[in-house]
Amino acid sequence: MTRRSFTVPCTIRVQHTYESLEAHVELDGGIEPGIGDKVLVHGAPVSVPFGRSLVLRREATVTRANVFEKALVRFQSMFELTELYEVSFTNGKV
Repeated sequence: MTRRSFTVPCTIRVQHTYESLEAHVELDGGIEPGIGDKVLVHGAPVSVPFGRSLVLRREATVTRANVFEKALVRFQSMFELTELYEVSFTNGKV
């Protein structure tokens, strides 16, 4: 099994405010990671003080998943999705 890896420039946006704590990576060239793909952003860890936001340019290595890895991620995701919700048909009284 061979893996296809390539390096691409990217933009990192980090926000650390009262309203939001988020980080986003946008790969240049319209590249979209697929199921099971891995993205490794190069460089030092990013630390943003409270109340601030930051935009950085870095490089990232994208490693495309093979057929087995894609199937495994799809299978695992069926079980992990159920951790996000709880369904009950009782009136709350035990």
